[in-house]
Amino acid sequence: MSTGPGSIDVRKIQLTGGSTYTLSLPKPWVEEMELNPRDGVRVDWRPSGALRLSPLNRANLQTRTVAINAANLPKDSLHDHLMGAYISGVAKIIISFEGQQKRTLNKQIRRFLRNTRGFETMNESETNVELLCLLRASEMPLTASINRMYSQLSSMIRDIISVINGDSNEILNDANDREAEVDALLYLVQRQVAISLDSHFVASSLKLSRNQAVEYSNLARSLERMMDHALIMAELTLISTTQSLTSMKLVLPQIENWQQSIKQLMINIRTKDSHEIEAARHQLKDSQNEITALEEQLMSDNATNELFLFRLLESIRRICAYARDFGEVLLNIKLHDESYTSTQ
Repeated sequence: MSTGPGSIDVRKIQLTGGSTYTLSLPKPWVEEMELNPRDGVRVDWRPSGALRLSPLNRANLQTRTVAINAANLPKDSLHDHLMGAYISGVAKIIISFEGQQKRTLNKQIRRFLRNTRGFETMNESETNVELLCLLRASEMPLTASINRMYSQLSSMIRDIISVINGDSNEILNDANDREAEVDALLYLVQRQVAISLDSHFVASSLKLSRNQAVEYSNLARSLERMMDHALIMAELTLISTTQSLTSMKLVLPQIENWQQSIKQLMINIRTKDSHEIEAARHQLKDSQNEITALEEQLMSDNATNELFLFRLLESIRRICAYARDFGEVLLNIKLHDESYTSTQ
C-alpha cells in the first residue's frame, strides 16, 4: 500500500457497468491532498504513456519557501545563497540574523533585489526579513527572455563595430548595464526552468517539455557567456587609442560573420531548419580558424611571447569562470533541497 511520497503500489483496474474502467486512489494520498468525494483531479497523459494525477484544488495554492539563518553562513555569502534560492524556484525567502548583522546584510539583500526579477521585501524586523516573489513563473515565456538577451547582445556588438569605424565611444557607456540585464534574464530563465521541472502546471503554461526546458536554459547560458566577452570587447574598445582601433579593424570580418550566424541561429529556435543551423555553425568555425591564423601571424611577426601568454591567460580565465559556474549550480541544488512546500 502507498504510504507516502516515494512509495510504490500496484493496483488492479476494475470494470464498472460494463463500459467504464476505474482505479482506486490510495487513501493516504487523498487525505494528504485534502480531497473529498466529487472533487476534481486533473489527468495528464504523458508522452511516455504514464498518467499523472494532480488535485485541481491545490494547483495555485502551493508556495515553495526556504529559511536562511545568516548567522550560520560564511562571511559575505548571503547574496550567493539568495541567488541559489531564486534560481532553484523558491517563492518565499525568510532570512533570520542577529541584530548587529542587519546593516551589513541589507546591502547584500538590496543587491539581490537588483539582480533578480519579481522579488520584493514584504516584512522586516530587527532580526528577520521576508522576501516574496510577485512574478509568476508562467507569466513570461522563456522565448521572450532569450530574445531580449539576444537583442542586448547584438546591440552591444553593433555599437562596438560603430566605435571601431569612428563613431563616438559614448554609445558604449552603458555596456555594464546591458551586461547586467542579460545576467538578470539568465537567472530568470534558470528560475523558470527549475520551477517548470518541479511543477507540470507551470510547464504546461509555458508549453515546455522537460527536455525543452533544459535546452532553453543552455541557450540562455550561451548568450550570457557571449555577453561576458562582448563586455570585455566593449571595455577594450573604450580604452583603445586611434592606432589600436585601426588594428581592431582586422577582426571586423569575423565579428560580422558572427552577427550573421547568431541571427540565423536565433531564427532557428522557431524554424529548426537543420541546413541553416549547420551553415551557421560552419561559418562560425571558419571565423575561429581565421582568428587562429591571424594570431599565429601576429606572434610570428612580432617574435614575442606576449600573445602566447595572452592565449594561455585567456584559457585559464575561462576555466576559472566555468568552475565558478559549477559552484553556482551546487549552491542552487543545495537551496532547492533545503526549501519546502506549503499550502496557502
